[in-house]
Amino acid sequence: MTQRPEPAEGTATTTAPAGTAPDSGGPPFSARPYPPPAEPRPLAERRVWPRTFHDRLTAPLPGLRALARFAREGAVRPTPDGLADIPRLPHAPGPLPRVDARTVAVTWAGHASWVLRIGGLTVLTDPVWSRRILGTPARITPVGVAWEALPRVDAVVISHNHYDHLDAPTLRRLPRGTPVFVPAGLARWFHRRRFTRVTELDWWEAAELEGVRFDFVPAHHWSKRTLTDTCRSLWGGWVLTDREGRRVHFAGDTGYGHWFSRIGRRYPGIDLTLLPIGAYDPRWWLADVHCDPEEAVRAFQDLGARRMAPMHWGTFVLSAEPVLEPLARVRAAWAKEGLPREHLWDLPVGASRVLE
Repeated sequence: MTQRPEPAEGTATTTAPAGTAPDSGGPPFSARPYPPPAEPRPLAERRVWPRTFHDRLTAPLPGLRALARFAREGAVRPTPDGLADIPRLPHAPGPLPRVDARTVAVTWAGHASWVLRIGGLTVLTDPVWSRRILGTPARITPVGVAWEALPRVDAVVISHNHYDHLDAPTLRRLPRGTPVFVPAGLARWFHRRRFTRVTELDWWEAAELEGVRFDFVPAHHWSKRTLTDTCRSLWGGWVLTDREGRRVHFAGDTGYGHWFSRIGRRYPGIDLTLLPIGAYDPRWWLADVHCDPEEAVRAFQDLGARRMAPMHWGTFVLSAEPVLEPLARVRAAWAKEGLPREHLWDLPVGASRVLE
């Protein structure tokens, strides 16, 4: 895949019309103030969206030539040597930390699934508690938090509809009245499963639940769940902000690109960013949609965040890099940039950290 040139920074409004890409065209960023975050929209609002979000793609989807090369070269799984380190993958489940309404804490359940405690809420990100997902081998590390050990789940955020981020068996475990925040075009999937409090948002839009703000932000990715729904729903990440102004950015699934600096400008003072570092090899196939570890560190710097917690590695075998390589490379990239070691929260699966 070949990445498209980065669009010029534009005169964005607080809410872009559905089907249009915010922040494209117009004068350069340096010539104007950056727009403030949008006013929150109503929860569980019923909305009408365009049929497709292809116009939001940062890079074109693979064409016939790329698919033919992929079929010819294959190599979407590590070599036996690359799989040999599975027993060494960090896995250290422990009890969830005690929290109150002024505490921000994260626990890594594995892959892109976090138990995020913020503003008195317990929020799950892209919850996947299943042992296996469609099209992949079984998970190579157990889930870091037993479902029965979870406190009441107050909300769920979904980044996009790929099977390793939107897991129907896991979501069936939730009460149907659980508030769910999803990308534009994805509410109907939840409504068909009888979820009643589904809020879908466009990029740069927000909603608020019990004093915690949920902003949906762009990512360099795409969506597809069946043979006929390519880019029919949006994809992105989330910025959660509590009453005290503490912010956590959950990137979802994304390649590296211009959106990170724009997110950082619109939401300054991100205390913690949860960034993907795995599923990146071969680069010619995955560079547009998955960060490698060095790009994740660059994205952290672009965001202006204070701390970074790596994710999207060490759980499912989705690509060809050795299973422990993402951790080694992110640590090396962090040290190369001279960043404070204590600000890299490279947690084992199941471990927690509290934001002081």
